[in-house]
Amino acid sequence: MTPLMITLLVVAGIALLIAIGYMNHVVEANKLERARTQVELNDRLRRCGEITETFPGQLMTPALKLLLTRLELNVCQRLLNLEKSSANLKARISELNTLIGQGESIPVNNPPAPIQTEAKAKDVRFLLEALHGQITRAAQDGFLMPNEAKRWIREVRHILVLLHIEFFNNLGQHSLQQNQPGQARLAFERGVQYLRKQQEPQVYAEQLEYLEKLLARANAQVMDENAPAEDEVNPLTEGLKDVDADWKKRVIYD
Repeated sequence: MTPLMITLLVVAGIALLIAIGYMNHVVEANKLERARTQVELNDRLRRCGEITETFPGQLMTPALKLLLTRLELNVCQRLLNLEKSSANLKARISELNTLIGQGESIPVNNPPAPIQTEAKAKDVRFLLEALHGQITRAAQDGFLMPNEAKRWIREVRHILVLLHIEFFNNLGQHSLQQNQPGQARLAFERGVQYLRKQQEPQVYAEQLEYLEKLLARANAQVMDENAPAEDEVNPLTEGLKDVDADWKKRVIYD
């Protein structure tokens, strides 16, 4: 064997080792990417289920329910490409297709969940933020067309406004029932200010008028509470009586 052949064999061996190392790297990278994708899709599936199941019934519409079902179907189909033998995914995809086939006649079984505390309002706001994220990601994936995604993002913002309206109204009404007009006034005032700051306040003109009437009512009750009774005796009223008496004497004798 000549030195040239030996050199060529050495070079070929080195090239083979490099190729094997590169192929192993590619295989490992693909495995990691597959695992990362599975984790991400399972997280999106969990979030879709959480929104669908726990969203307050008074804010859930058939159109929104249909959107959530479509988003879940998209995630399930992508997961099935990675877990081709999953019977659970196949069964769920069949259920979702049946629901989607009903269009906006899709059943909405979410029970109403009144927004009566700040904690509850925050919980629903977090669900809306998760929904916003799902819509954005579906648009990035090409599942939702840009115009549809933008329309739904506007709808999410609208639902957020409705959430605040319900929260401030319920908070104020509860304070009135507890004979706390001062707290009620604060709640209604926050609601009025929130609506006036909206980019399109005319959309919520009716709700704004309603909250303004409640604010005026609560303010009137606060004023009534703070007004002293005619027969109430306190240093201020007594002092005013003395001033009034002195003034009358001066008018008579001057």
